[in-house]
Amino acid sequence: MINLPPFKNEPYRDFSDERNAQEMLKALELVESQLGAEYPLVIGGEHIQTDQDVVSVNPSNFNQVVGRVSHGTKELADQAIAAAWQAFETWKNVPAEERANYLFKAVAVMRRRKSEFNAWMVYEVGKSWAEAEADTAEAIDFMDFYARQAMRFAEPQPLTPTPLPYETNELKYIPLGVGIVIPPWNFPLAIMAGMTMAAVVTGNTVVLKPSDDSPVIAAKFMELLEEISLPPGVVNFLPADGPTVGEYMVEHPKTRFISFTGSMAVGLRINELAAKPREGQIWIKRVVAEMGGKDTIVVDETANIDEAAAGIVAGAFGFSGQKCSACSRAVIVESVYDQVVAKVAEHTARLSVGPVKDVRNYTGPVSSKRAYEKINKYIEIGKQEGRVIAGGDKHKLADEGWFVPPTVIADVAPKARIAQEEIFGPVLAVIKAKDVDEALNIANDTIYGLTGAFYSGDRERIERAKRDFHVGNLYINRKCTGALVDVHPFGGFNMSGTDSKAGGRDYLGLFLQAKSVAEKL
Repeated sequence: MINLPPFKNEPYRDFSDERNAQEMLKALELVESQLGAEYPLVIGGEHIQTDQDVVSVNPSNFNQVVGRVSHGTKELADQAIAAAWQAFETWKNVPAEERANYLFKAVAVMRRRKSEFNAWMVYEVGKSWAEAEADTAEAIDFMDFYARQAMRFAEPQPLTPTPLPYETNELKYIPLGVGIVIPPWNFPLAIMAGMTMAAVVTGNTVVLKPSDDSPVIAAKFMELLEEISLPPGVVNFLPADGPTVGEYMVEHPKTRFISFTGSMAVGLRINELAAKPREGQIWIKRVVAEMGGKDTIVVDETANIDEAAAGIVAGAFGFSGQKCSACSRAVIVESVYDQVVAKVAEHTARLSVGPVKDVRNYTGPVSSKRAYEKINKYIEIGKQEGRVIAGGDKHKLADEGWFVPPTVIADVAPKARIAQEEIFGPVLAVIKAKDVDEALNIANDTIYGLTGAFYSGDRERIERAKRDFHVGNLYINRKCTGALVDVHPFGGFNMSGTDSKAGGRDYLGLFLQAKSVAEKL
């Protein structure tokens, strides 16, 4: 048995410390020297370069190529799924402790190269130094925590002693088989690594199809898995077009499960396709999905107004609002509405937006031209639905990168489009409520149910919010972002997904099935 200290979350480094800042600057220089490289598919351990590729660009400077990553086809998807099944035949029998040890090795390597992984996120998805640091730390946490949990699931499971004296009984957890892992671009290391290695450490094998907005970071993670000598075929790397190759893999009769994080529309499409059995399929496919949110911070008249305003701005505009947990609605009781709105506008106006290679910028660009155009469309809609009190104009660097100023729109009706539809960008809708009852009703009046926050100094109201605010992750008197592994198991209700609680103690059960064995003596 591996002798382990208790699990502890990976600490974040302080970049105001000159030593940490210099280390990060060196990593940025190193990564910049590697920009523009080509990355192959990896199937059964074989590197495959294809004629098709996706060109990943720096959203802070869309003329700068981060890398070119080969794209897969349906035929290569067949090969990847076959390679995963071949590897599964041996990997499923590898003891949990040995599988966990691969994750501990990956953790050790990632800790040593933390600044390098941070730098790749600065370049490929426009994360600030602080946001990239949190992403890499969470990737470390996921792997460290899941390795420990896998060993727990492998232990003898408690059963009531049989009333039959001539019978022994046991319950064991066994892996599902081959799965397709489809992670998002916004946490391109943490969520991608967490989804992938949760499946792997429980004895499954996977085909990893990263987002086209962050394929290089996924390729770098594949290099790490090769560095720790993870057996070929356990993780197969297949960047590919989602609507064609991605859907083909979801429908494939040999796919046992799909692990997905992304938009509601794509998640529902995956769920629909996976639900229909195909010729040769012998199981009901399991779908593990996290599908976004329309997250609300509620502020009542007893709250600390300064803390509430700071929490709203941090929750809304960290990483330019590109988090499924981000605050996209602030619902404020009318007696303190004007005070909070003024402070939110003041805080937002002070945020510096620009290339995140410069640590002085609070946040950077949005992820892509597609996101840029969508967000600006919603800002124009918002101008008709409310009163712009911060942002709302074209950023001075918008011709060089996908920059959108943090935008606050006040006096928005609860049923307005910007109050109901997921924007996934730096746009905050502010809504007035006559009292706390109406505020909670507005907060719950959405098809989503991922995160929320409630600012109040009233104990009775806080207890009511704990009971009635219908979200998977509720925060009291703090911002609604920043979930930590094993501290805040993460996953939402309603159309926010399957409430899979990533980073929680029951998450690995989604990649396992229980087998009960009774033996007559």
